[in-house]
Amino acid sequence: MKVETKVYLPADLSKALDQLATRTRRPKSEIVRAAVAAFLSPDGAERTEAAMVRRLDRMNRHMERIERDAQVSSEALAIFIRAWFTSTPPVSADDLPAARAIGSQRFGNFMAALTRRLTNGPTLADQAFNPQPQGGDQPTASKPGS
Repeated sequence: MKVETKVYLPADLSKALDQLATRTRRPKSEIVRAAVAAFLSPDGAERTEAAMVRRLDRMNRHMERIERDAQVSSEALAIFIRAWFTSTPPVSADDLPAARAIGSQRFGNFMAALTRRLTNGPTLADQAFNPQPQGGDQPTASKPGS
């Protein structure tokens, strides 16, 4: 037995209901019945909570990866800067223009390599946490005399 019930909906909700009914080719009353049944279902809240927990877990794992990648990047940069400062001698005033020209060229090469790496190569974080030999990325030991 069906009982008639009148429900007043805000205009935006009514429009959304109309669009859903048109899109799914189902009567609005069927959609409303299913929505009310899901709302009143004792396990409806549990399903919603479980879906939220799964999504939060996925977001948490994503944030952990971002934190790990940021830490790897920061440490790699710190190691590089320390090595660069300890191995680079001061430049005399006479050699400064030549050093700037070489530095500009090297920076351009660095930016080109960085762009290539970010667009299609393995990232530093990937290599740090998944150390697998890549085709031409691994340096090969040179033989004595070559």
